[in-house]
Amino acid sequence: MKDPQTLRLATTQQSPPPFASKLLPRTPEQSPPYSSDAKVFQGESTFKRRALIVDDVADVTEMLSVLLSHAGYETVTASSASAALEAARQRQFDVIISDIGMPEMNGYQLARALRVMPGYETVPMVAVTGYSMFDDQERSKNAGFTAHMTKPIDPRALLDLIEQL
Repeated sequence: MKDPQTLRLATTQQSPPPFASKLLPRTPEQSPPYSSDAKVFQGESTFKRRALIVDDVADVTEMLSVLLSHAGYETVTASSASAALEAARQRQFDVIISDIGMPEMNGYQLARALRVMPGYETVPMVAVTGYSMFDDQERSKNAGFTAHMTKPIDPRALLDLIEQL
């Protein structure tokens, strides 16, 4: 029987479990097993559609960014309406998803400001918000949003909605 010291050394020298390779960073001598045409894995963007996600809650923007990235979108997140306007001035987006209840400038004001910007007159905009009173959908549409969804978000429903717009 092995003594406890030898057993402890043997345990620590074992290779990591197979799933750990997905979580641990690669060492320089390990090259990714991807073909040269797999540009996403080499840091080059192959996304065709761009989404701007606006919410003052970082967890929401991160969740929506991950969801839309997996659906094939290149995403940009903004934590305020002013940051969203700056992002929209710098590049053209194919869809905009925004919260309504934000400090300083709310989502209604953001939608109105985006609608007067060149290139954003008809871009689909989805209000993703906790506002669920009887007139909130109408207020969203009057401000320039194409659609209105109430939090908590059903990821599949959001993706289906975006594809219909």
